[in-house]
Formats: sequence, C-alpha cells, structure tokens
Amino acid sequence: QVQLVESGGGLVQAGGSLRLSCAASGSIFNINAMGWYRQAPGKQRELVAAITSGGSINYLDSVKGRFTISRDNAKNTVYLQMNSLKPEDTAVYYCNVRGATIFNALNAWGQGTLVTVSS
Repeated sequence: QVQLVESGGGLVQAGGSLRLSCAASGSIFNINAMGWYRQAPGKQRELVAAITSGGSINYLDSVKGRFTISRDNAKNTVYLQMNSLKPEDTAVYYCNVRGATIFNALNAWGQGTLVTVSS
C-alpha cells in the first residue's frame, strides 16, 4: 500500500507565494512520474505540472513562468513552488504518483490541499 501526504496549502493574497509538498511512502518499487493536479469548484480536474524520473517537465499553459515543479527522488517527494498567485489559481490541489509497487502498477492520489488566493 502506498500513502501520499500533502502539505503547504492555505490562504494567500494575489501576488503571493505558496509551496506544496507531497511525500510518497509504502511499498514503492519505482516512480516514473509525479505531478500536481487541481480542481476548482464546478470545473474538471486539470494537470498543473508533472515531472518524470528522467527530469522531463510539463506545465499547464496558464502557470508557465509562475509555478515550478521539482522532486527529490531519494525522499520520493515532489514539490510545487507557486509564485505570483492569482485568484483563478484557487482550487484543491492533488498530488499524483505513477509507477509500480512491489506487486502491481501504481497510480496514487493525495488527499488534496486547498489553495485559496484572495484578490
């Protein structure tokens, strides 16, 4: 079983910054990709940023230049540094980890952390 523990959400004013963290633990054999998704009220969940084990990175167009994703492979942890936050960034942010456990394929989700950006 794999657990993802997220932290770092909260309330911030527009233009401010937050840093999200997500640590994966449990029966992990390997991690291929780690990423962050978000879901705003009434909207579908969307990919914000993802990083592969090889270091390839993908960002949602609207966050390019403002958000930075990084990972610590030794700690199975992924981070999302969010700068110049805008009210439209308000959402529940979910960590996602894909790879393999000792027994089967891995596609795990965190519990979600709320980010609220006030204008």
